[in-house]
Amino acid sequence: MKGDKTVYRCLQCGYQSGKWYGKCPSCGEYNTFEETVLTASKQSSKSPLSGINRQRGVKMRELETPEYIRVGSGMEEFDRVIGGGIVNGSALLLSGEPGIGKSTLLMQICGNVGRERRVLYVSGEESGSQLKMRADRLGIEAESLYVLNETSAENIIEEIDETNPEIVIIDSIQTIWSGQSTSSFPGSVSQVRESAMLFINKAKSEGFSVILVGHVNKEGGIAGPKVLEHMVDAVLYFEGEKQHAYRIIRAVKNRYGSTNEIGVFEMTERGLMQVLNPSEAMMKERPENVPGSCAVCVMEGSRTIVTEIQALVTPTVYPSPKRAANGVDYNRMCLLLAVLEKRLGLRFSQSDVYLNVTGGLNLSEPASDMAVCLALISGLLDRIIPENFICFGEIGLAGECRSVSGSEQRISEARRLGFNKIAVPGSVKKKIGDKIADVVGVKDLFEMVRIPGLIKKSDNREKLPNDDD
Repeated sequence: MKGDKTVYRCLQCGYQSGKWYGKCPSCGEYNTFEETVLTASKQSSKSPLSGINRQRGVKMRELETPEYIRVGSGMEEFDRVIGGGIVNGSALLLSGEPGIGKSTLLMQICGNVGRERRVLYVSGEESGSQLKMRADRLGIEAESLYVLNETSAENIIEEIDETNPEIVIIDSIQTIWSGQSTSSFPGSVSQVRESAMLFINKAKSEGFSVILVGHVNKEGGIAGPKVLEHMVDAVLYFEGEKQHAYRIIRAVKNRYGSTNEIGVFEMTERGLMQVLNPSEAMMKERPENVPGSCAVCVMEGSRTIVTEIQALVTPTVYPSPKRAANGVDYNRMCLLLAVLEKRLGLRFSQSDVYLNVTGGLNLSEPASDMAVCLALISGLLDRIIPENFICFGEIGLAGECRSVSGSEQRISEARRLGFNKIAVPGSVKKKIGDKIADVVGVKDLFEMVRIPGLIKKSDNREKLPNDDD
């Protein structure tokens, strides 16, 4: 029988090698190798697959469509993201920055579900007294909520057998260790994989739901092996800045629903409060008669949100102007700046440009291009866009305005909030016709800046194409 073997394993991707590397050949990360001792065991002469019964293929039409039983979390915004409720026998992975509010959200869900169903909250980071303090602060009084301070996966499994809960929360999976992988410490690739597999298999075999809390690494991804995201049924990201009140839950994987939905929350002294109407919440503090501000209507899944894009353009004394973007892709902002300089002749190369999306939203769809361009033009020329004006549409490299999906839904949301001047791409205007009188169609940037009364004139040296000489 062979003796023990020492290998080096990457903490990020799980790559194994017989020698130590400063840089992982697989994922390219530095200083991620740890020494692991593989314990030798007697090898059976029989094949490990010899005792497995062979499965036979069946016709697709003979299979039955299962009816998933969902449990409401008591928070409409959370249920929206996961498809209508927590599915029995499913495994969810919730990740986010430290201090963003993951434990607070889960404690509130426990308080709602624990009134009627049995819930087991396993914490490997906080003591029972700390959990009790949080529950008292949030006003949680659930009769069927059980709390366990444990980091051993096998002990947690035994408690699950005795308690028989319907929902199990593990906070967090990086603090759990399993005796099946004794050669590494908690949080390593092997420990996270083995521990998660124990809980997921247990949940699917017995029909209870498990929610795993995952840490994030320096790049913002989920710490641990990438296979962890493949093992679970849904991966949720809790986004937002600690300095901002709003938090957003986004699903990047969901086997039981759409991955396009988001849930919006506001952090208060009483915990996370649902924001059922994000548009009104994000526009209520919009300043009046300020240059560089333009409203935009974006789509997050089936939800329409109206928010504000702000641009600050100021002359620079340095040879290389500064560019900064918050909530908008930096490369997309640089592309739009190049289009404005080339097509309209506006000199952004002599100014610092700062772009921001209020409320902490991250706008990834190109429908915000028109609003970004108007905010930049307004900031450069120090002119004001009317408060009742809103727009949406994609801008191409030739300066043309292209249509986007969900146009009629965006227009309805904008009109509901009181915007009576809406700029849309020309193709969208042709589609809806004249049934909505307050919609203006534009083909390119030239038509956009020529909209009557769009940008109010001021005492500034810069001129627009529709200004008189």
